Amino acid sequence: MSRIDETKEFVPVKIAVLTVSDTRSYDDDKSGQTLVDRVQAAGHILADRKIVADERGEIANLLRDWIADRNIDVVISTGGTGLTGRDVTVEAHRDVYEKEIDAFGTVFTIVSMQKIGTSAVQSRATAGVAGGTYLFALPGSPGACKDAWDEILSKQLDYRHRPCNFVEIMPRLDEHMRRK
Repeated sequence: MSRIDETKEFVPVKIAVLTVSDTRSYDDDKSGQTLVDRVQAAGHILADRKIVADERGEIANLLRDWIADRNIDVVISTGGTGLTGRDVTVEAHRDVYEKEIDAFGTVFTIVSMQKIGTSAVQSRATAGVAGGTYLFALPGSPGACKDAWDEILSKQLDYRHRPCNFVEIMPRLDEHMRRK
């Protein structure tokens, strides 16, 4: 069963938070702030935080910049995962993924179903890896950010989590780029 191994030392991860919105500012970005608060409360390092418009190219370019930044291990975005015409975050993420973490969306849906029932089908939460960096795209509501962090990310981004976690395999995420 899932558990925290208290005999292991906590390893802080460097996390960037991205809010995708045409209307939000830092003053009223509740979802981004929810993630920032949880990242810091868990003992991780807030490496960067930005807000960008719902523009696929802008989102993908920022993701690429953060992937290239060795001071960022993980990117968590919020917003733009819905079904409307301006919701392009998922497409921007997939533009940069080397590998998609397919089960993330499934597990997020299961968690969401417990809170919002069948409305969970409207989310396209996704995750992937590129350049040794984890990328997670969450819906733009504070509740969805809380659910994703509390039920999935807080555990998978904790090196002590057993039976396995994302942190312990970080050194091997970009091994294909080192083999020549």
